[in-house]
Amino acid sequence: MGRVTAESTSESTLRDEGVEEFVLVPPQTGSALALATLKLGSAAATAVGPEHDETMLFVAGGSGQLAVDREHHALARGTAALVPAGGAAQLTAGPEGLVCLSLRVGGDVDHHAPLGPPEPVVQLDDVPAGQATGSRSFQVLYGPHNGCTRATLFMGYIPPGRAPWHYHLYDEIVWVFRGNGALHLGETAEDLAAGSAFRLTPREVHIVENRQEHAELAVLGLFTPAGSPSAAYLPPGTAGAYAFAGTD
Repeated sequence: MGRVTAESTSESTLRDEGVEEFVLVPPQTGSALALATLKLGSAAATAVGPEHDETMLFVAGGSGQLAVDREHHALARGTAALVPAGGAAQLTAGPEGLVCLSLRVGGDVDHHAPLGPPEPVVQLDDVPAGQATGSRSFQVLYGPHNGCTRATLFMGYIPPGRAPWHYHLYDEIVWVFRGNGALHLGETAEDLAAGSAFRLTPREVHIVENRQEHAELAVLGLFTPAGSPSAAYLPPGTAGAYAFAGTD
C-alpha cells in the first residue's frame, strides 16, 4: 500500500447532516497528528475541536464562518484558524458550501514556549514569506508566535526540480495545495496532485519533487514539535549545499 492518499482512496463518513468527512491521514500510534477534509453543503454546520486535541483549519474552497468561544470569524479560501484544546467551536458553511482541512494535534507532544498572543484566524495572503537560501520559501500560518505551541502550520513553495535526499527531526503531515509532483521514499516514487496527502515520520529520508516546468509546487505542512519549517538534514555522504523549505 502506498503512502500518498487522496479523497478517491479514503473512506468518507457523514459527520452531520450535509457534512462529509474524508480521513486522508488517520491517527497513528506514536504520532500526535491527523488530517481530514470536511465538505459542508450550503448552510451546513458541524462542531470542531476535540476536548484534548488542538485543531487547525485551512479553507480550501467556498466560504463560511467559525464561532469560537462566542466570537465569530469569517472564512474564505486561504484562511487558517486555530481551535485551542478545550475550546468550543462551530463551523458553518456559506451559501456555496465550504471545503476545509481539519488538522489535529494531540496533547502528548513537547510544547514550545509561547512567543506571542493567539490569533484565532490568519489569512494566507497576509502572512509574510520566510525565505530559505536559494529559491525555496514558506509562510508560517501558525506556531508559537501566534498561539500554537504544540505544532507549526506552514505553506511551503517548492520550485521545479528536486532536492537531494534529506530528513527532518519532526513528525509531519503534508497536503498538496497546488501543483503536481512526486514523493520519493526509498526505491518508490508516488505521484502527487492537488488534494493528495502523506505522512513523514521523524528522520525518514525522502524527496518531494516538483515535476512542473514553470510553476511552484505549494504544500501545506503541519509538524510537531513546533519550530522552523526550513530545518532539514542531509544523510551521510550526501554532497552539495541545498536550500530547504519545509517538506521539499
